[in-house]
Amino acid sequence: MTQLAPTGYQDTFARDHLPPQEQWPTLEFTTDLLQYPARLNAAVELLDVPAQRFGADRPALRTPDGEVWSYGELQARTNQIAGYLTEDLGLVTGNRVLLRSPNNPWTVAAWLAVLKAGGIVVTTMSALRAREVAPIVEKTSPAIALVDHRVADAIHELRDTVAPDLKVVLHGGDGDDDLTRVIADKPTEFAAVDTAADDVALFGPTSGSTGVPKITTHFHRDILSIDNTFGRTTLRLQPDDLVACTAPFAFTFGLGMLVVFPLRAGACAFLTESATPAQLADMVETHGITALATAPTAYKQILKSGNADKLRTLRAAVSAGEHIQLETWHEMHEQLGLKIIDGIGATEMLHIFITAAGDDIREGATGKPVPGYRAAILDADGNEVGPGETGRLAVIGPVGCRYLADERQLNYVVNGWNLTGDTFSRDEDGYFWYQARTDNMIVSSGYNIGGPEVEAAIEEHPDVVECAVVAKPDHDRGSIVCAFVVLREGTASDAAKVKEIQDFVKQHIAPYKYPREVRFVDSLPRNASGKLQHFRLRDIVNAETGVKPFAEAQS
Repeated sequence: MTQLAPTGYQDTFARDHLPPQEQWPTLEFTTDLLQYPARLNAAVELLDVPAQRFGADRPALRTPDGEVWSYGELQARTNQIAGYLTEDLGLVTGNRVLLRSPNNPWTVAAWLAVLKAGGIVVTTMSALRAREVAPIVEKTSPAIALVDHRVADAIHELRDTVAPDLKVVLHGGDGDDDLTRVIADKPTEFAAVDTAADDVALFGPTSGSTGVPKITTHFHRDILSIDNTFGRTTLRLQPDDLVACTAPFAFTFGLGMLVVFPLRAGACAFLTESATPAQLADMVETHGITALATAPTAYKQILKSGNADKLRTLRAAVSAGEHIQLETWHEMHEQLGLKIIDGIGATEMLHIFITAAGDDIREGATGKPVPGYRAAILDADGNEVGPGETGRLAVIGPVGCRYLADERQLNYVVNGWNLTGDTFSRDEDGYFWYQARTDNMIVSSGYNIGGPEVEAAIEEHPDVVECAVVAKPDHDRGSIVCAFVVLREGTASDAAKVKEIQDFVKQHIAPYKYPREVRFVDSLPRNASGKLQHFRLRDIVNAETGVKPFAEAQS
């Protein structure tokens, strides 16, 4: 059993709510890069060390409208926010700070400031509604929220209901109490809190397949570990790289690509709050972006729109969130000579743990475990199976699943292995091949969408008796949300009702989760005990489509 170092936190909420250590996954630190001192503050390694090593004048963050923050400017604003958190807002080390904002420089500074001040970051997607943020707030008990003024309504609503003591500070607006103004006179120096390497730095809410988010916990050393594995061995950013990623910071994929990897490499992150695939291609061409990370859907749409030539400045392209179709990978390679880096990661594991790059890519395969990780395929009894056999993907590495006070820890970690919820096979050469998801998660255009959550939203509609949601294979998005809906008697089942239900869902949960296809049925399939049989609905949509996953397309 691992002995935790003495905490640097006065508020021990995070450690008090970690799962018992006997429920933790096995943690391994098998490379030289994964050896850490007992005391470590990740913000120092991400910002202070690079600023000194690469120069304070070097660009760290850029935006499409031409705003540029140097490493020195990012360092100064980070330190000012850290001072404001501790001196004016009364942040106690170990307190949680909720962040809610699109991807912009102030959010990066706030994220780093929380870590530097000894707080724990809780990053949420700005698209989420109040009802979706509420369970996150209830589980993590944040003391402070730093919120973009454009997405503040949900947080104000929560403060009036479930979090009356939450201190909310807005940024980016015109008010005199805006974060950007109240820190103006703060010192630009701040001594980072002496945190333990295994103090919790980040709470990462999952999308969840049940509609109830799980809160993953990540230590200060974990944040560095994703760079010391995938970042250093596969992505290999250089100081002259300009990196773009469409994933929000609330997705740990976006956090790694836009904050952790670029800063540690002395590179520059290109921050976009939103961009269509066509706009993304224009930005790559206009700004000379050299590394891009996005979902397979975006690459496919760029190709279909004839904009692939605008990506010629790229030297690295990463695809994650879902498995890229082989034809998309081939077309990108044929048109640009670019070999897209496919990878699988998980919020529980913080970032990518199986991938391949360059000449190591085997077309159709996801790849091999990143140095520092090992993986296996397990059968239903937890036994490792041999090459060519299909089973549950299991992973061990320097990071792993530790849910915050959640019984579902026992489902994700079994005999020390992290079970990701994916079905894979492994070939004789050690390459891993994706087959399917094993839970109720719908992965659409890189977004994880919990089917039960969408079902609950649809069933709030006054005309809906019951519904069931499944993933329908889709050529462009990988999958879409398909809803089978039973309406109350006498209700018209027409196109107008479809749109009405879709709009209703968009008003109650994040719009990207809405059912793109709604089918009206007289009843839903159930077994003898009354349990809803989603698999029968999946069989229906799968039989209609014939769209194959990346791995199957190779066979």
